[in-house]
Amino acid sequence: MSIYLLIGLVGILALGVSAQWLAWRLKLPAILLLLIFGIIAGPVANLINPDQLFGEILGPIVSVSVAIILFEGGLSLRFSELRDIGGTVGRLISIGVIVTWVMTAFFAYQLLDLGLELSILLGAILTVTGPTVILPLLRHVRPAGKVGSILKWEGITIDPIGAMLSVLVFEIIIAGGIGQHISSSLLSIWNTVFFGTVLGLLGAAIIYYMLKKHLMPDFLQNPISLTLVVVVFAASNYLQHESGLWAVTVMGMGLANQKSVRVKHIIEFKENLRVLLISALFIMLSARLEISHLAHFDVYSIAFLAALVLVVRPASTFLSTIGAPLNIKERIFLSWMAPRGIVAAAISSIFALYLADQGYVQAELLVPYTFLVIIGTVTIYGLTSSFLAMKLKLAKPVPRGVLILGAHEWSRKLACKIHNYGIKIIMADSNYHHIEKASQDGLATYHGNVLSEYALEEVDLDGIGHLMAITPNDEVNSLAAIRFADYFGRSEVYQLAPLAHSMKREKEVPEFLSGRVLFKQQLNYSEVNRIIQKGGEIGDVEITETFDFDSYQEKWSSSAVPLLAITPEQELKVFAIDNNPEPNEGDIIIHLIVPESMRDQLKQEEDEASA
Repeated sequence: MSIYLLIGLVGILALGVSAQWLAWRLKLPAILLLLIFGIIAGPVANLINPDQLFGEILGPIVSVSVAIILFEGGLSLRFSELRDIGGTVGRLISIGVIVTWVMTAFFAYQLLDLGLELSILLGAILTVTGPTVILPLLRHVRPAGKVGSILKWEGITIDPIGAMLSVLVFEIIIAGGIGQHISSSLLSIWNTVFFGTVLGLLGAAIIYYMLKKHLMPDFLQNPISLTLVVVVFAASNYLQHESGLWAVTVMGMGLANQKSVRVKHIIEFKENLRVLLISALFIMLSARLEISHLAHFDVYSIAFLAALVLVVRPASTFLSTIGAPLNIKERIFLSWMAPRGIVAAAISSIFALYLADQGYVQAELLVPYTFLVIIGTVTIYGLTSSFLAMKLKLAKPVPRGVLILGAHEWSRKLACKIHNYGIKIIMADSNYHHIEKASQDGLATYHGNVLSEYALEEVDLDGIGHLMAITPNDEVNSLAAIRFADYFGRSEVYQLAPLAHSMKREKEVPEFLSGRVLFKQQLNYSEVNRIIQKGGEIGDVEITETFDFDSYQEKWSSSAVPLLAITPEQELKVFAIDNNPEPNEGDIIIHLIVPESMRDQLKQEEDEASA
């Protein structure tokens, strides 16, 4: 059994991470591939059975994982965002939840083989969307303007609200009706909000105090924070059933909105953990499906799914946004984004088992119908939301622009070449004369120190996906690469070869404290500057059907150094010492043309560097 459990755990993690990687490579929504992988591994191939693997602890594992995801989501909620969207969010999680609940219950009662009580319960369960599905889709779609923040706030805050509503309906069903238990229901709502808020703020205060007073070392900050999240979740659930999700959300929001201590490292850790947890949860979620569940996927259940997508969500969205400062395109996009996820699956599974034991025969149908909605909404929204956002002109463009640090003479020439092919360029420099020259060349500029505390707030990085640090100062280049690695990703930050690196001496800056090295080892700032002063030029060449990259190398290998390649889709390919792309037909190569008087010397230096 132990080896079976080990293989099962490894399989879940391997499938989850593989699906995430493949989705990144294919530019598809990760959730869609996670569901496909899970269904293949579970009901189709019968390789993974989460219920057999984990037994009774499957529920607690899912609950704790969702709590961590909600805490991480809470860390991304800034009250400053609510200035423009607070009213809209508030109506979506109040009016929107009620409309969704009532209409979903109505369609469930009319279309599905459920009684009135179970239809009302299913309606409550399906009010939740949640960060497990919303956040990955938002990362894929990249909506512009207010809609991204609105969906993020709604998705994170609606989980505890929907869970609380579901529990209340469940308890009323078990108790035999609402007439005799209205007071206990209201008390349950009060207890959920009270205990969740108090314990959530207490957990945030403990972390804040320990960070403020330096009462824990750096290596224990993430473990202690994670432990406190789980403790707050469990304690709140102990005091009031299903109040833990609200508690951890409040805890994350409390930490996110204080100004005195830095929690960036905690946020980064939780973001990485969230990806792993979402991957594992969705593999387990879809693997729990049974072949027998497919028998319930008939024309009536498909009609129910269509009603949720085409009627319920648009109605709840448009009713909730009456009077909101949103245009019709933003309302349409909001009405087309309501995927269901982990919380709905977990709640329906727990309630179905308990109600079946209490004699509700139809309760077993809650699980397949909930899974139908999860799979259907994730598939529909995952495949169409990006297309819709582009059609409505609400999607941010793929960030292909370049932030160039250093606006000296030859960097401006390079920037102009790139900009001529339609790629967004921002040149940053603390030298006003350099910035003035760049502005005269028609380039967007930032005058100041990009390493300053407020630079990220002052520089408009929309559409920017790469950093090229090419200043004369190697240390500044390395520090900029370190800082912007968090923003662009380590693979998209580049810097010129440090002088010591190119001279094969002991490195002044370790490789893990620098960006990817541009062009060639010997092409440090001084060397490129010397080539330009001796008559070198920044030129460009197009790769054609008759003049491929091999032909280019044959012609230019001794007289030019390829720097960048630009595809017809305006994608930038950077030549770095750890990666030399092979341009294809239609690509433009931007290269440094070396004057004839320096070619032999440059070739000799290159041979020495590679020796």
